[in-house]
Amino acid sequence: MTGSTVRFGTGATREVGFDFADRGVKRVLVVVDPHVRDAYPGQTATESLRTAGVDFEVFDEVRCEPTDTSFQKAANLYATWPAPFREYVNPTLGRGTTPPGPLKPLIAVPTTAGTGSETTAVAVFDFEEEGVKTGIANRYLRPTLGILDPENTRTTPPAVAASAGLDVLSHALESYTARHFLRREKPENPSLRTAYQGANPISDVWAIESLRIVAQFLPRVFADADDDEARGMMLLGASYAGMGFGNAGVHLPHAMAYPVAGLVRDYRPPGFLTDHAMVPHGTSVIVHTPAVCRWTAPSAPRKHLLAAEALGAEIRGVPEEKAGELLAERVRHFMTLTEQPSGIGDFGYSAADIPKLVEGTLVQARLLKLAPHDVDAEILANLFADSLS
Repeated sequence: MTGSTVRFGTGATREVGFDFADRGVKRVLVVVDPHVRDAYPGQTATESLRTAGVDFEVFDEVRCEPTDTSFQKAANLYATWPAPFREYVNPTLGRGTTPPGPLKPLIAVPTTAGTGSETTAVAVFDFEEEGVKTGIANRYLRPTLGILDPENTRTTPPAVAASAGLDVLSHALESYTARHFLRREKPENPSLRTAYQGANPISDVWAIESLRIVAQFLPRVFADADDDEARGMMLLGASYAGMGFGNAGVHLPHAMAYPVAGLVRDYRPPGFLTDHAMVPHGTSVIVHTPAVCRWTAPSAPRKHLLAAEALGAEIRGVPEEKAGELLAERVRHFMTLTEQPSGIGDFGYSAADIPKLVEGTLVQARLLKLAPHDVDAEILANLFADSLS
């Protein structure tokens, strides 16, 4: 299991210049969303670099929900170890090649409390040519340091905080219910072991605590962006989930979300500043989670009950055969509370789209292997049908 290094606290962004200078770095590329470049996150980071005497350039042409075109700027990987784009992309859409060695220092500063990518070795994008989301996953991609500064999420719109927070929920839940690591196939040698290992006792600790944090603090941060404690705890919850799923992995809700996000035609999410059709990542994941919970529950009913309890459910006297439905109800509770779409039908999909969505899910081999049961096209079609609404 690979650990993550983070620094948490209000104002922690002010220290990034020192961190680079301390590592002997002379020149830095600052990659920043245009909407936060001139706000606290961007301004604080660049001022810190100036104060530390570190030369830098700013790149702010990033795209909300990156594509393969905008993602050619996976700059640290491709600048350090140049290769054709698909060389490092996950199978089956790419070769999944391991880079020859470490990358340059990377300090990751999240401005939403969701992906936990400051702790993970995964980078995800929309592969427009293929009509699906996929990613690059390798231990070398894990950031050198993650900066968790609650001030960076103060101006996050409620709709963004909701979608991001529900991504935390599903990260934790999927890693907790993934195929157990001892049921995974052993690689030919240790260097080929993937970043995603399957559910394990260490990841379980991070995952279950992350669910407790989401249950307590997501409703508060959705209601009031000035709730400092809630913002800080959701950042921690995102990182906790990242430490869990960054080693255990995620499975069907994410695998199913990738074609839903990649094939969307006209949907423009309320509360998001976007000039293109898109389904926010956390939203695209959570709409599948209730159906998947019901399907995965027989694999580990006790764990599903404990997950429901962490999300606020009373489990005393609940029989194990009801675990999936109870957990699904808790997920739906948080979807309703944060005003989420009720299913993929709200994005413009119908039963006629299911074969294409199944096709886009079957190529997500890295994630399907982590489902607690073996998956085929018929199972996926039924899960998509259950996720329409």
